[in-house]
Amino acid sequence: MKISVVIPCYGSEHTIETVVEEIKSTINQRKTEYEIILVNDCSPDHVWDKITMLSQKYKSVKGICFAKNFGQHAALMAGYRESTGDIVISMDDDGQTPADELYKLVDRIEEGHDVVYATYEKKKHNIFRNFGSRLNDFMCDVLLGKPKGLMITSYFAARKFVIEEICRYQNSYPYIVGLVFRSTKNIGTVPVHHRARMEGNSGYTFGKLLSLWLNGFTAFSVKPLRFATMMGILIAGLGFLYIIYIVINKIMNPNVLLGWSSTMAAIFLIGGLILFTLGISGEYLGRVYISINNAPQYVIKKKTSRDERLNDEQ
Repeated sequence: MKISVVIPCYGSEHTIETVVEEIKSTINQRKTEYEIILVNDCSPDHVWDKITMLSQKYKSVKGICFAKNFGQHAALMAGYRESTGDIVISMDDDGQTPADELYKLVDRIEEGHDVVYATYEKKKHNIFRNFGSRLNDFMCDVLLGKPKGLMITSYFAARKFVIEEICRYQNSYPYIVGLVFRSTKNIGTVPVHHRARMEGNSGYTFGKLLSLWLNGFTAFSVKPLRFATMMGILIAGLGFLYIIYIVINKIMNPNVLLGWSSTMAAIFLIGGLILFTLGISGEYLGRVYISINNAPQYVIKKKTSRDERLNDEQ
């Protein structure tokens, strides 16, 4: 059996080496064949220099560098396509996902599951990150048919056939959770402890988490359509509140004349719903347009050369 560990890297110049060393130490205890694939998502620090150093130091470490920032899910896709393991593990670069517990996921896979997610009793995130994660989890329940009670995290393991099926997706908006659910329903969980970040803050702001809920980063040509969607929701909400106000006002003051106010409320409500519908339709149309124009999932600027790797792990 061979294990591939895929790690998107962003702002982790001072943490990624510790994460790699912990992975090596854990896997070497069982003498399993493995590889570690580090994907630099155009990080603004010097993480690529660190990845290059690690790939030179260890034969099992591979590095991929993006030409610009494409996001965590695109980085995972690039790592998956480079992986050769029978089991592929995805984890974070900040030390919050405990590498010393990765065999909990592997052992659970070997019990018969196709995918296993690590679950946390308590996450060491800030309040906005936790709220965004819950929102994303709720939308997975509603839109993707996620089994009730299944916690979705960035720390999970999958069999090779699941990764191969995920890699067949070529469109511009990769969303790993949706691709996993499209590939298999044989999904398990295993509890692990969630650590505090080694340093710095999460690159995921609330806004970025909201964008992830809406299926990740979108091109500029879709933003006006999304704005129309938000405006439609807002106007429809105001129209609905206005209708409630009219009804209550009429009950409290029967002498109030009806007509103009109720007409304007209906226009607000119906107009908002129309804008909302057009916005949603435009969102799908915009994605189709961008996909037809072959917008890339990611662009690889360079990779670490296998010939440059100097030493093997002992």
